[in-house]
Amino acid sequence: MRRLRIKTLALFLFLSVAFHLPCAFGADYEGGVKVTLIKKATTASNGQKLAYPRAGNAEVTALIVEIPPGGNTGWHSHPVPVYAYVISGALTVEVDPGESYQIKEGEALFEVVNTPHLGKNLGKEPVRLVVFYTGIEGTPNTVKVSR
Repeated sequence: MRRLRIKTLALFLFLSVAFHLPCAFGADYEGGVKVTLIKKATTASNGQKLAYPRAGNAEVTALIVEIPPGGNTGWHSHPVPVYAYVISGALTVEVDPGESYQIKEGEALFEVVNTPHLGKNLGKEPVRLVVFYTGIEGTPNTVKVSR
């Protein structure tokens, strides 16, 4: 009986997804809801292929991070995938060895994994980011790196 329930649930989920694919991929929802794609990619900002953790219990963390003018994050790395959206300001990211790029207000950043980098604010206003860590329970999202 339990197997029949599991098979029925699996079929229901498959059919639900199959008949709602346009919605799942960013089409407008009902009721006047508008969907705007911010960024879609298969690589991090430096071209590194994105990959999800394969061990442990999934744990998602969402933060607001603020970097004052002239401030920086310090050199660090992430053992898990990290995604950010710049609410205000412009963030300059320096990646070892000396490569850098800038992410501005309204842009998304797919961070590098297991790669030392530094985020810094070279502007005159605070940088504010919404950051999402797709991590593993019991594993740190950020690891300080000595330079």
